[in-house]
Amino acid sequence: MPDTLLTAMDEDLMLRYSAGDLPSFRELYRRHSQGLYRFVAWRSPRRAWVDEIVQDAWASLHAARAGYQPQAAFRTYLYQIARNRLIDLLRQREGQDHGDAGELADEGASPPQSLEQKQQHARLHAAIAALPAEQKEALVLQQFSGMSILEIAAVTGAEAETVKSRLRYAMQKLRAGLDSAAGAGGQA
Repeated sequence: MPDTLLTAMDEDLMLRYSAGDLPSFRELYRRHSQGLYRFVAWRSPRRAWVDEIVQDAWASLHAARAGYQPQAAFRTYLYQIARNRLIDLLRQREGQDHGDAGELADEGASPPQSLEQKQQHARLHAAIAALPAEQKEALVLQQFSGMSILEIAAVTGAEAETVKSRLRYAMQKLRAGLDSAAGAGGQA
């Protein structure tokens, strides 16, 4: 892979891709596919929807590439596409039983570590899942996608101060939830 692709900014890669440069798209995909997947996995009420939403987001990006103008960070643009697709899917299927998101498999843990890691993961997942949607979304974007407050504000359409409040309340509720789970015998 040419060094210029590795050092290019995302927005430049997207502009190159919009002009037909496929290696630029491959680099964007390499950089953002895992983060986008994690974001959608945390937001989706159904595990089965995650792949569909992520694929639709990349397909929508491809379809919109000719009109792309770097007005925000590329990652913000991509995550907005996925978020909008999730909202559309929720509206289409409104009234149906959404079920639980389910946990993503925790692979790679050795047997002695497995039980404690699974218990910790389950407590954390339950505490995050119990957060109000806006707080959960802000927390996931910050902690799992590495977005700044301004990027989160752009993705969610909220003011930066609102994002800060959501993160503050999310962290307070997360700590309280984890403390109560541990205090109620949540430890092995």
